[in-house]
Amino acid sequence: MLSMQFGVSIFGVVLTVTAYMIGLGSGSLAGARWAPRWGKPLYIFAILEMAIALYALLLPGLMHVTSGWMEGWAAQLSLVQWYLLQGIEALCLLVIPAFAMGVGFALILKFVEETPISLAKIYGFNTIGGVFGALFPLWSLPALGWTDSIRIVAALGLIAGSAALVISKRARLTAGATSKSEIRLQRPPLQALLIYAGIGAGSIMLEIGWIRLYGMVMLRTEYVLGVILAVFLLGIALGSLLLPSLKKHSMTELIPLVIGIGVLIGLWLLPATSAWVERSDYQSFFGALTSQALILGVFTLPITLALGAWLPILANRYGSAEPSGVWFYGANCLGGAFGAVVGCLVLIPVVGSFGMVALAGLAIACLGLIWVKPRWPWLIFPCMLIAAWYLRSMPPVHELMPKIEAGSQDIYHYEDAIAQTHVVQQQDGQRVLLSDLQRMDASSDPAAVEIQMDQARLALLLHRNPRSILFLGLGTGISAAGSKPFPGLVRSAVELSRGSIYAAKHWFAPVNDNIMDQLQVQRDDARHYLNTTQRQYDVIVGDLFHPDLAGMGSLLSVQQFKRARDHLNPDGIFVQWLALNQFDIQSLNVVMRSFQRVFPNAQIFMDGMHLALVGPNGQFAGASALLENLSRMPAELQSQSTGGEGAWTWLGRYWGPIVETKGPLQDEWVPYVEFKLPRARYDGSVNLASLMLWLLQRHPAPEEAMKILGISESDKGKFGRAYVSTELTVRAWATSVQGDVEKATNLIWLAYQANPQDHWIASALADSMMQSRMQATQQGLSEGDALQRVLKIFPNHVNALRSLWHLEESAGNVKLAESYRLRLHGISPLDAETSTAP
Repeated sequence: MLSMQFGVSIFGVVLTVTAYMIGLGSGSLAGARWAPRWGKPLYIFAILEMAIALYALLLPGLMHVTSGWMEGWAAQLSLVQWYLLQGIEALCLLVIPAFAMGVGFALILKFVEETPISLAKIYGFNTIGGVFGALFPLWSLPALGWTDSIRIVAALGLIAGSAALVISKRARLTAGATSKSEIRLQRPPLQALLIYAGIGAGSIMLEIGWIRLYGMVMLRTEYVLGVILAVFLLGIALGSLLLPSLKKHSMTELIPLVIGIGVLIGLWLLPATSAWVERSDYQSFFGALTSQALILGVFTLPITLALGAWLPILANRYGSAEPSGVWFYGANCLGGAFGAVVGCLVLIPVVGSFGMVALAGLAIACLGLIWVKPRWPWLIFPCMLIAAWYLRSMPPVHELMPKIEAGSQDIYHYEDAIAQTHVVQQQDGQRVLLSDLQRMDASSDPAAVEIQMDQARLALLLHRNPRSILFLGLGTGISAAGSKPFPGLVRSAVELSRGSIYAAKHWFAPVNDNIMDQLQVQRDDARHYLNTTQRQYDVIVGDLFHPDLAGMGSLLSVQQFKRARDHLNPDGIFVQWLALNQFDIQSLNVVMRSFQRVFPNAQIFMDGMHLALVGPNGQFAGASALLENLSRMPAELQSQSTGGEGAWTWLGRYWGPIVETKGPLQDEWVPYVEFKLPRARYDGSVNLASLMLWLLQRHPAPEEAMKILGISESDKGKFGRAYVSTELTVRAWATSVQGDVEKATNLIWLAYQANPQDHWIASALADSMMQSRMQATQQGLSEGDALQRVLKIFPNHVNALRSLWHLEESAGNVKLAESYRLRLHGISPLDAETSTAP
């Protein structure tokens, strides 16, 4: 739960794990020294358990206070310093309860020392509790929120502490203390502790690497992260409970090999695993999680079983199991904290998560072999080294995603603790930017380029005189390129992914018109940047992203919208873009409600399959701002700034105000969207046709829209045609999704007659004509004439231009063919065929 409050991605997990492990490890080592001297260990454990529970009740309040304090400090800190401050915050908030837990572990082992209950059972059942702890937030956070979830955990802690208190009063205890010399004898050799600390470091590196790799191929939602952690802990618990009996057999000598070879096999089979997930068609959310947990267990359980068995086996080997176990447990936890930091800050940036997992497996195997008496297992280690060298790099995207990215070629890969970035070139030459593998951020395809540029166009058009713009998210830089026609504009962008910044500058320059030369890019977290900067902007644009992925829902929260509003000039505008195919009706309602809570005069525009939530910092200026903005530009710039569609097309995409409603909000402390959407994808709630029909019910009548936009009666005809054509187009798309292609085509034709300037309408009609051009040729029309009719509807139709190019080339009309090729190359500069043509 806490990792959500300390940042996004692997970094938030690492901060939490490091703080927790430091507290747990140091508490265990302290308990190893203190517990033998204390009488009534169960009584002290009960007091500690209840104290931890009471602290948990205070934790939400402490988090609110420290978060407010941190936001105040953020203005004085760089991104690295802010992350360091987050680490200090996590350390301060978690070390104290974790330290108490570590001491409590030693006290429990002291209590059971004279009973039949073994270290293996205590460790195993304690870890099983961790499994339920990993899964509990997956239910409680979406249902109850962060604060109430903590309260339930605290209540369970109070119950456990009270039960321990009752048992302690009935138990027969020995009050005698152990001498200092006896305590020293109970501590295992320092070398053994250091080795087990190294194994702890490798284990946490494995966990972090698995979260990145398996979370990547299974889509990194909050649910998948919880399942991965639960499977990891389950294996350790079962290993502790079931495998220590192997100490009587030579199989214990195989544990290092099982771990090392198991890790390498898992890496080798990762492409097959990813391909299996890509092909799978799940019928329910529970079925998807169960299937993915099972496949995860196949590759990780043999390794975690062996890791879990090691603690009780080693504790028995080096003396009395319970006292030795506390020392080993503490050393392992401290090693884990070290491994989390090194893995995040050093290994992932240098060798990537794939290489880190391979190195962690080798390190654990090597350290474990030190304890093995026979020397023959060392003969296998060179083979493991060779296999690890072969598996040192991430497999290419076309192997991990053979269905979606078949035939693609990796041309750029960058990874750090924040994100993993790929640029892949597809067979047709177009480039795709992938974040964390399955999240497609943007494409160089001509249609996708227009979609991205529209994000800047609409936002800037709605301001009377924009002088500055901030993009929250850079992606490929294509969105920012949509701002180029607007004169005198200061352009800024904030982007957390270093890989995306590099890709925008070097790999997408042909399609973003080298916008990076005119863009001030700040590498930063959007939340931190808005807390840090003192700058105010006329326009702020919130980029498209996948809201169901871990850590992304906070970018649609009330708090984030407030941060954006606070950096708008008095007449400024904030526009948040949303992709319709990523939402169900309920989640979309939550986001719009949250947006309207911050921007009371919020409005909606629709551009293709995207919604724009428009938040004016004051009253909504309506049509007058757009028309006044364009009136200052020469005709050529007017055309470029509207993408060639004209002012009335954009005004016709107005979809009405966001009406105030009652219901849940998207709050950083009570997350909703990132937990609701993964479920909605499998229960049928994410239904594009249903969502469009729901939006159509909210579409105001033309007269009402004219009143809100402030459009005069003299312009009623121009606005009305564009406005109706937009509604007809959305009805056509909804009808097409429902399977009625003929009705959808008729609606598109009516929409085109109303407003032929709308590129969405023209493109859809041209696509329909391309599909039916064979019928036209059967009715006596030549193929060239049929293609010319397509271009008359939509001059930039890629397939029509390509067909005409080849048609004229075949007829020997070299000059005319070359003109079509050049037109096509201008529209699609990365097209493989036009780039390689002589």
